[in-house]
Amino acid sequence: MEDQPEYLPSPRAWVREQVQAYEASHGEQGNTLLDTRLPVIIVTSLGRSTGKVRKTPLMRVEHEGQYALVASYGGRPQHPAWYHHLKANPDGVTIQDGSTPFPADVRELDGDERAGWWARCVAAFSAYAEYEAKAGRIIPVFLASRRSSSLK
Repeated sequence: MEDQPEYLPSPRAWVREQVQAYEASHGEQGNTLLDTRLPVIIVTSLGRSTGKVRKTPLMRVEHEGQYALVASYGGRPQHPAWYHHLKANPDGVTIQDGSTPFPADVRELDGDERAGWWARCVAAFSAYAEYEAKAGRIIPVFLASRRSSSLK
């Protein structure tokens, strides 16, 4: 059996607590973004420097079985750490939307494809438009799709 990388919980208490509640309840608890009542998914990635497992609750933006992962960082001018993890280790990603996590292929979107998904993202969470204006950067959007083969 292959050794699994060690899990390194977030230094932010609310993230640690939400991930723990979500996973312990198979998505029945901790499944909304703070007090917004808007649904979240849990994105698991491998740290770019440490190689340790990192878990991040992100807004649930789903369309036809694919998920947009929005690197808004609340409108900060820099990208969130998980953005760099996905860029460095795109094959080490899982998505949990409900009870069962699944391996995902991820890629950063651009052009018309990003524009279409960005519209979906803003429709799901209107604050994304404000975040982008505040950040002074184009907020990256990744597309996560269920991996069709576990041979990767």
